[in-house]
Amino acid sequence: MPRTKRQKSGTGIYHIMLRGINKQTIFEGEEDKRAFIKRLKKYKGICDYKLYGYCLMDNHVHLLMKENGDSISDCLQRISSSYVYWYNNKYERCGHLFQERFKSETIETEVSFKKVLRYIHQNPLKAGLAKTIYESKWTSFHE
Repeated sequence: MPRTKRQKSGTGIYHIMLRGINKQTIFEGEEDKRAFIKRLKKYKGICDYKLYGYCLMDNHVHLLMKENGDSISDCLQRISSSYVYWYNNKYERCGHLFQERFKSETIETEVSFKKVLRYIHQNPLKAGLAKTIYESKWTSFHE
């Protein structure tokens, strides 16, 4: 059975979620998280997207992005492929790292934009990894 077509956002803004296959860890340490952020910044220039927010957890990622040039699917393909290639090389492994295709929710209003951005920045708090959003090192809150 074919998968359903991704819903297109009228604003071009999406809440993106990438999860490790079988919910496995995709960031073993800070170097891995820096490598992923490096790719986010590199492909931002190549794919011409806006990155409004992000949160890197050990086994998943939240992104709030707006497509401008390339499609959001093409952008995520480049980012994730580049990271997986780097990760597999570093840890001498092969195969998939991310579970299925990325999940996305369209953001159509300013209210939903603010709600999702708040959710992304509060993710480490809800997971018990930080007491305040100011302590959350791997989110875009400080940028």
